[in-house]
Amino acid sequence: MTSNASFDTLDTLQAEIIDLINRLPSLKHQKFIQQALSTIIKLADSEIERLDWKILSASLADMEKGFELFYDYRHVRKVTIFGSARLANNTPEYHAAVEFARRVAQLGFMVMTGGGGGIMQAGHEGAGRENSFGLNIQLPFEQQANPYIQGDRKLIHFKYFFTRKLFLLKESDAVAVFAGGFGTQDEVFECMTLSQTGKFGPVPLVLIDAPGSDYWHSWSNYVDEHLLKTGLVSPDDSSLYTITDNLDVACAAITKFYQVYHSSRYVNNRLVIRLKSELSDAEVDQLNRDFGDILVEGKIEKTQALPQEGQDETCHLPRLILSFNQRDLGRLYQMIAAINQMGQLTAEEKAHPEIK
Repeated sequence: MTSNASFDTLDTLQAEIIDLINRLPSLKHQKFIQQALSTIIKLADSEIERLDWKILSASLADMEKGFELFYDYRHVRKVTIFGSARLANNTPEYHAAVEFARRVAQLGFMVMTGGGGGIMQAGHEGAGRENSFGLNIQLPFEQQANPYIQGDRKLIHFKYFFTRKLFLLKESDAVAVFAGGFGTQDEVFECMTLSQTGKFGPVPLVLIDAPGSDYWHSWSNYVDEHLLKTGLVSPDDSSLYTITDNLDVACAAITKFYQVYHSSRYVNNRLVIRLKSELSDAEVDQLNRDFGDILVEGKIEKTQALPQEGQDETCHLPRLILSFNQRDLGRLYQMIAAINQMGQLTAEEKAHPEIK
């Protein structure tokens, strides 16, 4: 019986593969599907361990769930909330996270957390189930989904931490971080590292203290004393984040980031910045005068969508293109802040920074 079922499964798989190959020339993303199939075939002929196949298979399954879920929400900006799972619901940090999540949801953003307890639960309590995503991790001993997201179709259970973190950052348009332990510290530094290397963002990063707490200010003192004074980070790197215990300031740091700036990507090692409205020639000249120090070569220039962006849904947006040195990330954030003071937007565009 098992043998027949196995043959039936293999027959079905063979038919599906043949059908996919026949349809491949007409598929929108033919190049990347072909590359993925080619990689699987090469691995099938190599001598890798059974465990390696299990990791590959489970990773793909994790990513399938994430890609399918988030596709329908790709035009709504999302705020990822990080913080300790150990903070109880009677702590000032928990209450601050509930109120912050409530406010950003009212502004039209959706909220993502790791789906567990503590600050993650606070995020979902504040945002409400309809505005929440839970990216939970499968552990044999704990990390049950919190009651505010349990049972919702926007709750995903990942097998691996790395695939879970991939989606927490990939789908995020802003990151808000409350007090936490090693994992929270890791997430803060990784956000900045990935932004600096062009793998993530730029996005607003807000470090939120509960009223009267100095958790993040103490962290900032450490950065100043042990990283800045020794030349390990740049003086401008403080522009990468906002530290506050005022939720009005925290929300404004997110909404103002997307006032004119829309998003960015690298094309052939050049940074393409998409804008909600076109800058004037005089404004671009001003950017060149103020931020020419972050360029490897050439100038900041206006451009339309490049050929490599042909299937990009943002093709209609005006753009800037520059050879960013990928080192002075704080200065890049300062330039984005300057851009957000420029451009002419309609009242409706100004009122909806949460729409991609």
